[in-house]
Amino acid sequence: MKILSKNANELLLLAMKEDSAAKGDYLLIEDRSRSMIVQVYDEEYLSSQALIEDIVKEEVVNASSVENLHDPLNIGSLSRLVRDARIFRAKIRASVKDGKLSSDVTWLPSRVESKIRRLAMKELDSFLGRRGIFPIPLGRTGDSEEFEIYAEDLDGKLTIITGKKESGKSHLSKMLVKTLVQHGAFVVIFDLNNEYSGLGWNRDGTPSAIHRQVKVLEPGKTLRFTLNYCGKGAVSGMLKNALDMPAASLREFFRIWDWLENKQSLSIDAIGNAVNTWNINELVRDALVSRYHVIQSSRLFGDSGLRFEDVISAGGGGAALVINMGEVSPTVRRMVVELVLSKLVDLLERQIIPPIFLFAEEAHLYIRDTYWEDIITRMRHFGVYTTFITNQPDAISDSIYRQVDNIFLFNFTNDGDLEKIARVSLADSDTIRSIVRTLPQRHCLAIGKAVCDLPVVVRVAAAEVLTLGETKKFFKK
Repeated sequence: MKILSKNANELLLLAMKEDSAAKGDYLLIEDRSRSMIVQVYDEEYLSSQALIEDIVKEEVVNASSVENLHDPLNIGSLSRLVRDARIFRAKIRASVKDGKLSSDVTWLPSRVESKIRRLAMKELDSFLGRRGIFPIPLGRTGDSEEFEIYAEDLDGKLTIITGKKESGKSHLSKMLVKTLVQHGAFVVIFDLNNEYSGLGWNRDGTPSAIHRQVKVLEPGKTLRFTLNYCGKGAVSGMLKNALDMPAASLREFFRIWDWLENKQSLSIDAIGNAVNTWNINELVRDALVSRYHVIQSSRLFGDSGLRFEDVISAGGGGAALVINMGEVSPTVRRMVVELVLSKLVDLLERQIIPPIFLFAEEAHLYIRDTYWEDIITRMRHFGVYTTFITNQPDAISDSIYRQVDNIFLFNFTNDGDLEKIARVSLADSDTIRSIVRTLPQRHCLAIGKAVCDLPVVVRVAAAEVLTLGETKKFFKK
């Protein structure tokens, strides 16, 4: 390979037939004591008007002649080599000086004397100094090297996993959850397709390594709370954000709550009786009654219920709390999300529980600007580290994208989705548009802190655990 030209932070490299590199591969350009790291993001044929005319002329001659042409100088083979020549488009990522990575890319390597070779992932890691105590194996890179990130790169970070459906998003998120729990972390999963309960089982039907640490919670059944445990703050947040209760009705609800709390008779039934007998405006009463019936039918509150601190203290070596929301209505789903988030933040503020990792599956279906932006801006200071999994990147607001630390991008072919990701991602738009569009299934482009801001294409490994949630089909092979 040789350097042809440079434009801004892009190099055009001339490659012959025997030179191989795939999209996402890293190359090292060595020039005396300095080196430059570049990443291939696209490949095309070497093309010029004269070359195209020669190809057309030869095809016309071959089509019209039945005799082999005499070629004593072997010009034909040289011509074929030229026609097979390719151009690699590569982005300049960093430079290496005295064995250390540098952001100084203001110099140009020599076209004549520089040497270009593929850079192995292990060698790139040695330049980056990427290391940690708690590894998370993801899969393999293009040259079949094992690739891993570290749990420390997700700790305190905001992560987004996105791609079109059936590209492998949930597959990757399950791997992350399983490994985090094995490392002793506490993970809460909002599961819309009831697929994460398979984390407790291997594909062959035997219990998985985290079988005893997976707790599946069903809203209205195993996921119920007492009003005293939730507190006025969590319930008022639920009424305001999930049930859209007007401010006037909310004030009356607070008065009823305080009155019952002083009498030490706070319960769902007591609130219902108070709403029906309270001296209030009829419009306010109607608003309260309608919300009360929704709360009562959700069966989220009772005389006894779950306590997150008890579950976490019981699972001292890490735990996965899977909240199955596939069989509940969208309204109850929003109520569950609001209650869980409010209570977790309350416990974290009082330092009753350790920091947790929150995985929001199909996040586009219940993200509300009223509280998700607050999660991102404030909750990481309390200890809620969020991972969004979605196939609709435009459902997440730009204010969230601007604070993202890691993005795992699976295949997208829709121009609108690519445009959204390219505009707000941590990598340049040319790399995003070219690589992501052609990613095979279960291949992802990892961007962000986990890979030291150098995009890496990874073939995600097969999961050991039972992967539920696959598309159900009538016609089976």
